[in-house]
Amino acid sequence: MNRSAMRESAFKLLYSMEIQKTENKKEQLETFIECNEIVDKNAIKYIEDIIFGVQDNIETIENEISKNLKSDWKIERVSKIDLSILKLAIYEIKYKDLPFKIVINEAVELAKRYGEDTSSKFVNGMLASIVKSEN
Repeated sequence: MNRSAMRESAFKLLYSMEIQKTENKKEQLETFIECNEIVDKNAIKYIEDIIFGVQDNIETIENEISKNLKSDWKIERVSKIDLSILKLAIYEIKYKDLPFKIVINEAVELAKRYGEDTSSKFVNGMLASIVKSEN
């Protein structure tokens, strides 16, 4: 499984968790891996890292999203798909040693595939703004 496929699986699980709001993330992770027949140990490790990394840093990640929204927007207004993509990308930009251009490109591709017509522009703009504020 390549990195893009791993990222897509992590996004799908983040989205599922965003919708279900269950407390037991570990059980949900195990069920997802089993149901999707993911056997690649690197993929499992990557997905676990994303899920628990986002969970451990959720306050900081959601704060980044909130402070980069337009003044009349609240985080609750962002679609669950866009929110899941942003959480994944922000975690990778802030806490992983990955080039932000790759992370943003992959996030935009996920937004094109799963989001609404305007999702890719929204995700791209949000992540660009976050990267600018980091530098």
